[in-house]
Amino acid sequence: MSKSTFRPTARDNVLSRREIEGMIADEKYIIILDGKVLKLDCWVKFHPGGPLAIKHMIGRDATDEVNALHSQEALQSMKKFQIGSIEGTWTNFLPPIQGGHFRPYNELEVESEEDMISNSDLSSEECSPPPSPLFEAADHTLRHRVSRSTISSVVSTTPPPEETNKGLGGYVMDARTQDEILLDSSKYPPITSEEQLKITHKYRQLNERIRAAGLYNCNYSAYAIEISRYSLLFGLFVFFLQRSWFCLSAFFLGCFWHQLVFSAHDAGHMGITHDFQIDTTIGMIIANHLGGLSLGWWKRSHNVHHIMTNAPEHDPDIELMPFFALSHRFFGNLRSTYYDRVMEYDVVSRAVVKYQHYLYYPILLFGRFNLYFLSWEHIIVGRSPQHGAGWWHRWFELSGQVFFWTWFGYGVVYLSIPSWWSRIAFVLISHMVTAPLHVQITLSHYAMSTADLGPLESFPQKMLRTTMDVDCPQWLDFFHGGLQFQAIHHLYPRIPRHNLRKTQKYVQEFCEDVNIPYAVFTFYDGNKEVISRLGHVAKQARILEECRKACAEQGVFADHHSH
Repeated sequence: MSKSTFRPTARDNVLSRREIEGMIADEKYIIILDGKVLKLDCWVKFHPGGPLAIKHMIGRDATDEVNALHSQEALQSMKKFQIGSIEGTWTNFLPPIQGGHFRPYNELEVESEEDMISNSDLSSEECSPPPSPLFEAADHTLRHRVSRSTISSVVSTTPPPEETNKGLGGYVMDARTQDEILLDSSKYPPITSEEQLKITHKYRQLNERIRAAGLYNCNYSAYAIEISRYSLLFGLFVFFLQRSWFCLSAFFLGCFWHQLVFSAHDAGHMGITHDFQIDTTIGMIIANHLGGLSLGWWKRSHNVHHIMTNAPEHDPDIELMPFFALSHRFFGNLRSTYYDRVMEYDVVSRAVVKYQHYLYYPILLFGRFNLYFLSWEHIIVGRSPQHGAGWWHRWFELSGQVFFWTWFGYGVVYLSIPSWWSRIAFVLISHMVTAPLHVQITLSHYAMSTADLGPLESFPQKMLRTTMDVDCPQWLDFFHGGLQFQAIHHLYPRIPRHNLRKTQKYVQEFCEDVNIPYAVFTFYDGNKEVISRLGHVAKQARILEECRKACAEQGVFADHHSH
C-alpha cells in the first residue's frame, strides 16, 4: 500500500475527512472519540482487550463503545493519543478489517466538492465497494428502501459470490441476506444520520440518569450472599466426595462452577471494584484457579463480541462451525476476522447443521470441554497482552491452570476417586451440570438478528437489535446470574449485575421513547425461539443442498450461462 505525505497535526488542529481517510489508508489506527481524533498505533500492543476491538473501530466514532467498556481512568489516559479534532458530526467509515477501502491522501490534492460536504451528509460508500449486481438483480427496489451504506457494508463483509456462492445457490443466499436486512429495516428506526444521532443522544442522556441513580455503584452486600452460596456448594462437593458419593459430589461441584462464572463475568467488566488490576486479578483467580478457564481468552473474545454482536464474520460467540450456523451466510465458507481463517462449510458442517436444532442441547452438555481447549490455546499461543498493565496476566493464568489441574485433576479425580469408571462419571456429571450456563449465554443472541445494517447504525440500536432479555421472577435471579438482562448489559456493560433489574425500567422507557423494540422472553419461550431459529437455518441448509444437487444433476446453471 502506498504511503501518503500526510503528517499528523497538533491536537488543536481540525482534520478533514479526507485527511483522516488518508491516515487510515496509511494503516494508522484512527478512531473518533468525543469529537477528538485519536491515533492508537502506539497503544494497540498495550491494549488489554487485544487489537481486534480497536481494529473494528478504525474510522468510526467509537465514543459509545469506548465509554461503555472502559473506566474513567482509561478514558483519561486516551487523551495523550489525540492528534486533532473534527468539526460537526462524524459519519462512520467501514473499517478496513470489515472490508472498507481507503484512498491515500496527498497534501497537494484539491478536495472535491463532495469531500467538502458536511460529514453528516456523507455516507461511507465512497470508501467501500460498490453494490453487488446480485443484489440489484434480485430486487431493484432495495437501494431505494435501504440506505446505500447498508448495501456497501453487507457486500464488503460477505464473501465474494464468485468465490463462495457459486451457482443458483449463491443467488438464493444473496436474496435471503436482502430479506433479513429489509425485515430489520421495517422493524427498527431508519438508518439515517438524523435518526441515529437522536437515538445516540438519548442513549447518552439515559447513561447520566442511570449514573445519577447510583446504579454504577456495586452492591457489596449482594456479594456476601454470593460468597455464602459458593461456600455452601463447594462444601457440599467436599462433603459428599469424602463419603464416596461421587455422583452427588460431582453435581455440587458443577453447580459451584456454574454460579462462580457469574462473578468472573462481573470482574471481567470491572463491575466489582471498578479497578482494572484488582477486578482482573479477582476474575483470573475465579476463572483459572477455581474453574480451569482463561479469563484472558474470555476478555479478548468478549470485547469483540460486545462491539460486533451477532455479526457472522466478526463475532466469535456465534462462530461455532461445524456445530452451529446462526445464519445462512455460514454456508458460503465465510471468513472469520476473529480467528483469521475461513470457516469452511465442509462435509462435517453440512452433516451437522441440518440437524443442529436437535443437537443443540446435547452439544452444550460438552461445552465446558471446548472452553478448556480455547483457554489453553490462548495461553500457549500467547494472545494475552505482552506489554503494559497486563504483561503479567499470561503467567498468572498459567500458574492458575497448574493450580486447577493439580487440585481438580490430580487431587480430586485421580487421588480421591478409586476407579476409572467412577472418575469418568464424576468428570462428565460435573461438567454437564454446567450446561445451563451455556444455554444462558447463547439464549440472548441466537434468536436475534444477524443482519448487517451498515456502519451508520448507532451502538444502542445495534445492541438492542441483536440481544434479548429473559424475563424471570426476582427470586430466580441467582440462577441466571445477571445473564437474563443481556440487552441492558450490552448497553451498559459496567453496571454491576445486581443493579441490572433496577436499570430495566430506565431502558424500557428509553426504548419506548426512540421506538426501538425491547425484546424480552421467558426462559421457556426464549429457548423455543432459539430452537426455532436453529431449525429455520437447518431447513435452509437442506434446501440449499437439494438445490445444488439438482443444479449439478440437470446442468441448470451451466445452461443458464450458455444462453
